[in-house]
Amino acid sequence: MAITRLLIKTGVAVLVALLAIAGSNTGAYPGISQRDQQALSRADLVFIATVRKNGTQSRAAPVWFTTGANNDSILIQTEHTTWKAKRIARGSPVLVWIGNPGGPAFIGKAEITHDSTLQSKILADFRQKYLQNRLLGMGPSRGEFESGEQLAIMITPVRDLPDGFTSRPGSPPPQIGGPPNR
Repeated sequence: MAITRLLIKTGVAVLVALLAIAGSNTGAYPGISQRDQQALSRADLVFIATVRKNGTQSRAAPVWFTTGANNDSILIQTEHTTWKAKRIARGSPVLVWIGNPGGPAFIGKAEITHDSTLQSKILADFRQKYLQNRLLGMGPSRGEFESGEQLAIMITPVRDLPDGFTSRPGSPPPQIGGPPNR
């Protein structure tokens, strides 16, 4: 009886260990890396590049941002007519540089979201973070989100890119499923 329990416990422990190892080899991880969290806390902008239909990087565009409620994503907004919006809608990965075009970078998955909670977070955080939003009314409005003129985009990091990684418009992007560089 005691040997049977020991064998069951050992078998369960081995199974849990194998599942943990298998899960860690996916290259994906939850949340924003410590390196990127520190950079985001000091940055006013992120620079976003998408992947064109021909498989090459677009030019990195500066955008306002905030972080997701659980610090596992960044939130941006864009007009529905931008190339960025069109490429993200068709599933383009995104390359993100934090603070400047030579800042810490990661590759991530982006999705357009119509979640009013995330839209509200963008509106509230932009009002608090960006003086132009408070004083000049620049940035998105609730009405623009509701009409579809502005889109909320949630970007979830997949892996960090090496320090010094720079934007190379017209060249192939790094693979999204490559090895984690954390």
